[in-house]
Amino acid sequence: MPLLHKIAGVVIVCAVVLGLTLPGDRKGRDRADAAKRAGAESAAAPTAQAAKAGGTPAPGATGASGSAAPSVSASAPIPAAAPGAVAVKADELGQVPVLMYHRIMKKPELSLDRSTKELYDELTGLAKDGYYPITAAEFFGGRVGVPAGKHPVVLTFDDSTPGHFGLDAQGNPAPDTAVAIIEQVARENPGFRPVATFYLNKEMFGMDDAQAATGLRWLQQHGFEIGNHTVTHPSLSGLSEKGVHKEIGDMEDRIVRLTGAHTTTFAYPFGAVPKKKAWAEKEDGRYSFQGAFLAGWRPSLSPFDDDFDRWAVDRVRSEGKIKENDCKKYCSTAWLEYLDKNPDERYTSDGDPNTITFPKAAEDRLAKEYRARARVY
Repeated sequence: MPLLHKIAGVVIVCAVVLGLTLPGDRKGRDRADAAKRAGAESAAAPTAQAAKAGGTPAPGATGASGSAAPSVSASAPIPAAAPGAVAVKADELGQVPVLMYHRIMKKPELSLDRSTKELYDELTGLAKDGYYPITAAEFFGGRVGVPAGKHPVVLTFDDSTPGHFGLDAQGNPAPDTAVAIIEQVARENPGFRPVATFYLNKEMFGMDDAQAATGLRWLQQHGFEIGNHTVTHPSLSGLSEKGVHKEIGDMEDRIVRLTGAHTTTFAYPFGAVPKKKAWAEKEDGRYSFQGAFLAGWRPSLSPFDDDFDRWAVDRVRSEGKIKENDCKKYCSTAWLEYLDKNPDERYTSDGDPNTITFPKAAEDRLAKEYRARARVY
């Protein structure tokens, strides 16, 4: 294993020892500790670029979800849930798996790589288990338009490597790329929505600017989201304010030049947060995000949970239950198995994007700005 991967593994294991909780333990989710959780990304992973699907607010626009209803008195009774929501045991304060992928290859070479078969198998399993993909922008914006009884999942791909996306001579997704596999799984499993979010560095999928402009437009037109992941994939924790702005802003400038649209969401390289999170959140006139992802190691809280911190959202590395980096407990196979065995901890949709349904026992976890949309049973 390359030295940098070993170092990343040591950092991750230390993070687990110092702060990561076992599945189902909410006490370890203190927001003040979120930025300390080490990322699963490898410094040796190829860098790439960032972009976003249309409809993104311009820099300087609010980063709030825009979907929260006017506040109501905390003492006002919450209306009863619709019968259909009760029937599917809706719980929209449950956990949401945000899966993190790096290189997709026929034959993996590095510890963070996933094979095309592994990706296909994992996505097929998600479809069979009732998961419904949404984009990162939809997740941060509280626009969780998921059919009743199904569970949102956010598919994120870091570093915009060639295995993520490309177009063949006919203008279709190149075979064995992540996009082609996502679309194949959707065809084979009606109701599985073919969307994902790609976090880009400067070498966008190995394309030149002309190819990238065409490719990014294709992604936008087909419902995929593109997000900012910096120009050169540095650890932002060691950069000055100027350095952070340059890495993110220069990437954003290139994306806007190629697509005409700003990105909505951001993923910290290595999961490393700058000295001041505000530096990564916004720079007037250049970028303004709705939220940012870390790099591991557990499902995210619901965006409607009072403890949800949109600037330090957890993700889960896609991996089997292997010993390395404690994946037996903290990678995708382990977590998805856990949520399947503990459905009361998983986000289950009520089917109505205008309401937020949950068991009455969870009422104290609801963020007050969403109380007007709440329904209980």
